[in-house]
Amino acid sequence: MTNELENVRVAFLVANEGIEQSELIGPWKAVMNAGGKPELVAPKPGLAGTMQHLDKAGRFPVDRLTADARVDDYDAVILPGGVANPDLLRQDKPAVEFLAAMCRAGKPVAAICHGPWTLIEAGMVAGRTLTSWPSLRTDLRNAGASWVDEEVHVCRDGANPLITSRKPDDLRVFCRELTNVFAETCLAGAAV
Repeated sequence: MTNELENVRVAFLVANEGIEQSELIGPWKAVMNAGGKPELVAPKPGLAGTMQHLDKAGRFPVDRLTADARVDDYDAVILPGGVANPDLLRQDKPAVEFLAAMCRAGKPVAAICHGPWTLIEAGMVAGRTLTSWPSLRTDLRNAGASWVDEEVHVCRDGANPLITSRKPDDLRVFCRELTNVFAETCLAGAAV
């Protein structure tokens, strides 16, 4: 374990169903291993269900409801993918408002796979460059973003750092970059 993210509070913003399990567990472990404090934030209490591609997988306890999430309580946000997860999440008004507020506050956001759908709903992609699962390319362009086909892309052109990746195969570099950017951004803010 390292201390790169010591005391950095990270909201894993998810719906209660359809989360791609590897895209939750991989970044969660990266945050924990770097000394960060992850919390699972979802619209409903109880458990959040994950998938391994199209098959049901594990269930994980929700730490906080989206309606109760506040910008001052977190230093960064991670948006795991899965097809159903972000599609359901972008319909939850408190989740969308929380995400937009985090972006406007300059706090870093990392999104993988279909995760950028919630960023689109929050109105936070115009003028930004992102990568994602390829089927989101048109959605992102229609929302005013530029799309690139890269393992990971860090966009600093906007209110906050935005780290995006395409798919589970990109998790190693995604986790490395989000850890680096979160450490640089969150700890620099704490030193001010």
